Amino acid sequence: MFELHQIGERTYYIESPAKIGIYCPNGKDVYLIDSGNDKDAGRKIKKILTEHHWNLLGILNTHSHADHIGGNCYLQNQTNCKIFSSGIELAFTEYPILEPSFLYGGYPCKDLKHKFLLASASKVTSFDDKNFPKEIEIINLNGHFFDMVGFRTPDDIIFLADCLSSKETLAKYKINFIYDVAEYLNTLEKIKTLKAKLFVPSHAPVTDDITELANDNIKQVHEIANHILAICQEFINFECILQILFSDYDLKLTFEQYALVGSTVRSYLAWLKDMGKLEVCFANNLLLWKKK
Repeated sequence: MFELHQIGERTYYIESPAKIGIYCPNGKDVYLIDSGNDKDAGRKIKKILTEHHWNLLGILNTHSHADHIGGNCYLQNQTNCKIFSSGIELAFTEYPILEPSFLYGGYPCKDLKHKFLLASASKVTSFDDKNFPKEIEIINLNGHFFDMVGFRTPDDIIFLADCLSSKETLAKYKINFIYDVAEYLNTLEKIKTLKAKLFVPSHAPVTDDITELANDNIKQVHEIANHILAICQEFINFECILQILFSDYDLKLTFEQYALVGSTVRSYLAWLKDMGKLEVCFANNLLLWKKK
């Protein structure tokens, strides 16, 4: 873990729980793509930079989930580097309490305020800042989170952030986090059309062909959606839907999984309702869902 791999003349990645990209435009200065999940990740990244005599100019954040921005604060304090993001992701990165609050739907209890959901705050500037490396292409990858993006380096290598999961992750966790299901599917269809020398997903192996894995992720989304519809043959409330999904997929409910999977299931319900596949009613002061 935290091994450096060169995959282009000026492009590298660090193997970690969420892959960290490195773009080195001139042999001396570097930009990171994401920063790992915590201060310890930041220290390990800093060690690699020091060993290679690299000067950190900036961190390009794909999105604001804690496992992608967790090293920001440490690295910024150590190097005074700039951190780049945009839109809602910028706000969540500067005010990371927003992530557990959003996932839970209210003020998060202590069980949700840990490094996997709550990063340290960092000072962020937008992608249109004059110091952003203009040779890096920004690719919109909406769906997994609000304004997630990927980046293409001049070596024709695309960092895909969290827009898809490995086959092993799909099999193990079943319901992977999605904010906007419709946009997520649009993004998966979009990346199937992209051409690049290599693709670097954050949570899947580096590959020169992303199509098969994109199709696997699309298939999983529709499988989950159909499973939810099968559960909703009669009017049923959200908590019962969640309970059945956890039982059927042999998952263990914890506060963290309640927030992450619960938020995702609500997104599925909203998507299915907007497509006219689910209807709702209010009975005995409960919101109930049923397949149309």
